[in-house]
Amino acid sequence: MSAHPEQPLALTAGEPAGIGPDLCVMLAARGFGRPVTVVADPDLLASRAATLGIEVSIKAGSQAPTGAAGELHVTPVRLASRVRPGQLDPANAPYILATLDAAIEGCLQGRFAGMVTAPLHKGIINDAGIPFSGHTEYLAECCNVQRVVMMLAAGNLRVALATTHLPLRQVADAINRDDLRTTLGILDADLRQKFALPSPKIVVLGLNPHAGEGGHLGGEEISIISPVIDSLRAEGMNLLGPLPADTAFTPRVLASTDAVLAMYHDQGLPVLKHAGFGSAVNVTLGLPIIRTSVDHGTALELAGTGDVDTGSLDAALDMAADMHARCHGMDPS
Repeated sequence: MSAHPEQPLALTAGEPAGIGPDLCVMLAARGFGRPVTVVADPDLLASRAATLGIEVSIKAGSQAPTGAAGELHVTPVRLASRVRPGQLDPANAPYILATLDAAIEGCLQGRFAGMVTAPLHKGIINDAGIPFSGHTEYLAECCNVQRVVMMLAAGNLRVALATTHLPLRQVADAINRDDLRTTLGILDADLRQKFALPSPKIVVLGLNPHAGEGGHLGGEEISIISPVIDSLRAEGMNLLGPLPADTAFTPRVLASTDAVLAMYHDQGLPVLKHAGFGSAVNVTLGLPIIRTSVDHGTALELAGTGDVDTGSLDAALDMAADMHARCHGMDPS
């Protein structure tokens, strides 16, 4: 069991029509094992618990959460419209963002040790007329941070991204020396501070097939990626690359690697999710707060069925508590 944070973790329940509320009540019934407050509409959680046939005692207000089995402590945010499992409603898009705002504010004020997010549905938020590209970008804006890094972790395999939610056509233009240097700086710093790795070894992937084949399959490795690696290596970072993506994810390379930096979303994350789907954790690095999340989506078709796996959310809560402990000089074990 991971170390208990002094403050509770904030758990946002995500898309109300998805499996986020299910996961929250299922874990609460079993017991979070640490202080957790779920940021959501308490009536939504009570309704989903009834649908699932789960008995939980919903508590709100100033009473401190304990994480005991059967206790569901709530920081209340009210829905705009009634929810039916599996049926998206754009009227509730502002509610979803309001849960994030409440969790972020609590973290910045020190009332929460960190925030853990259940999945949301980006499309329905955009359908409501609210431009939204994802948790990662929203958190950066709310925390007034110019750049953050998205990293997924499954066991000892950690994959971070140089670019996140971009159409593939735009990826090459988004790779530049300044941003790549900043990304590697954030990745290295947070691996040291939040993961207790004193000299993290980071493998940097190339952008093009075969890492550009000496310039015959693209020049970004020569003009951008290699110069940044050389510069940061001279400053003391432990970097290897640029390596071809199709050979970097091999046991020999990964055995001595603490993290892999992929150039775009689908270059690195399919490997990570194959290795640990259902138990992987999404981490946002570079924030003044701790944020972790699940590695899966809203699974609308499973909402209200009880046929869901809590493994990734369990792992996200564990990792957030461990990161908080390390940041405060505590042993997370």
